[in-house]
Amino acid sequence: MGKAITLEFEDNSRLSTLYGEHNCHLARIEEKTGSSFTVKGNILVIEGKKDVRETAQQIIVSLHKVLDQGVDITMDDVDGAIRMADFLDAPRQENITERKDFTSPEHQIRTRNAIISPRSVNQSLYIDALRNTNMTFGLGPAGTGKTFLAVAMAVSHLLEGKVEKIILTRPAVEAGEKLGFLPGDIREKVDPYLRPLYDALGHMISIEQTERRLENGDIEVAPLAFMRGRTLSNAFVILDEAQNTSPMQMKMFLTRFGENCRMVICGDPSQVDLPDGSMSGLRHAQNILKDIDDISFIHFTADDVVRHPLVGKIVRAFDKAER
Repeated sequence: MGKAITLEFEDNSRLSTLYGEHNCHLARIEEKTGSSFTVKGNILVIEGKKDVRETAQQIIVSLHKVLDQGVDITMDDVDGAIRMADFLDAPRQENITERKDFTSPEHQIRTRNAIISPRSVNQSLYIDALRNTNMTFGLGPAGTGKTFLAVAMAVSHLLEGKVEKIILTRPAVEAGEKLGFLPGDIREKVDPYLRPLYDALGHMISIEQTERRLENGDIEVAPLAFMRGRTLSNAFVILDEAQNTSPMQMKMFLTRFGENCRMVICGDPSQVDLPDGSMSGLRHAQNILKDIDDISFIHFTADDVVRHPLVGKIVRAFDKAER
């Protein structure tokens, strides 16, 4: 077994949040790492093989740092910390050569209502790309945080005054981009297609703030067809469900890029809803833009799914069937 690791915490009052109700957080870490915890007041003893002990220690320390920032720990946070641990992620990440502190500010997104930390190595790479690259493609299955993190970064840029507005767009494939038969104004017409983006905004700055900024134009939502002919400047622009664009639509959208613009293109190349035989603009762009500087491509996998663990299993099953 080797020598145990002993952690001593100064503030005993918050350990119940760190450990979880009936120590359920510790139990999850034990299950996933093979470690063993013993709680003695404000002291936590970690036992197991050397690498297992160190991994468990890394998870506990990272969660405690999140707690220090005033954020309550949930089981999702625990699963994220476990996923970030080297024993799960580093072996398949050729460009991750050392342990990193993913709770440090450069790996986080801060908005008025939330501090968002990455819950997988690819999410960390994505946050870095969103912060440092003018155009970022987030590619991969549902539930990996592509759109959520993009909206969080957009809100962060808006609140810090780095951009003047957020523009959210999505191809309305189900209605063939012809929305006139739907009741209401343009925003009401596209609401069903952009609801996931609204939900993410509400998490970052509250529903009331979102409504206010929609009314004053700080946040704009529009179907992709309405981007034609515009130059998007001083804006953080997010194209969601990009796999359902045609190559012509994708070219039209990407060439809207103006001064002080950030663009994020999110999509899952495996879930194209276009008519059979139609080429996806996302796949086309991926093939022809991959060697251009200042364009980042971040590829997510089933291992990055941060929704219910069942979603990851479903994604893996479909991937296996397609192969």
